[in-house]
Amino acid sequence: MVDSDDGDTGPADGSGAPAGAEQPPAEPPPGDPDIDDLLAKLDALRDTVDEGHEREEVRQTISLVERMPGSGALAERITKYTSRDLAESFVGAVLFALPLLVEGGVFEIAAWFAATTVAGVPVLLIGHVGFVFVATAGLLYYADFRQIAIHHPILGVIPRRYAGVLLVSLATSAAMLLFWGRLHEGDPTALERVSRVAVVWAAAAFGAGLGDILPGESQGDDLGKFDLDIGDRD
Repeated sequence: MVDSDDGDTGPADGSGAPAGAEQPPAEPPPGDPDIDDLLAKLDALRDTVDEGHEREEVRQTISLVERMPGSGALAERITKYTSRDLAESFVGAVLFALPLLVEGGVFEIAAWFAATTVAGVPVLLIGHVGFVFVATAGLLYYADFRQIAIHHPILGVIPRRYAGVLLVSLATSAAMLLFWGRLHEGDPTALERVSRVAVVWAAAAFGAGLGDILPGESQGDDLGKFDLDIGDRD
């Protein structure tokens, strides 16, 4: 008895599909593409190329597209994170922290944070710090002042701009309180000192975020080469 060959279309390829079978079509391009679609594709390409000169060519292409006539709306888009952004964050943090350095209410709020505890845990202080984290993220990525692109996040998770704004504003708050003699005034407890920094930090973080993003994208080299991503990304 001879086996039937009906339905045999040939050997299967490595994917398990018969040879000659049609592959699924590639994802079609947007029906009404614009410059944002092009830049999104270029951003994705920049994150996949391996060679340094290739990444630089993609960056130059992105810069060229952004300077094309009729693309003025792209002034709202920020992709790079540079040393100038750090400086802008510092200036914004100083401007927003200065009024609080001469305000006695900072001491009262700090004392309230330190005194309000549950099982020895300063719950209001912890809640305030959480508020700073959430408010800063909202300002940068949800308030729609600018369209912020996230590239090369630290450890693959934390956006560099977010971390930079928080760290610059925190350091600025602590340094200004110390230099102006406001950190140790009145012989506060250690927890009250931390609370004083946290109170000023809330305003400084807001100022640092605005100082960074409101001027738009800064000139200079991206700080991607200093990122701490443990993955294989560039």
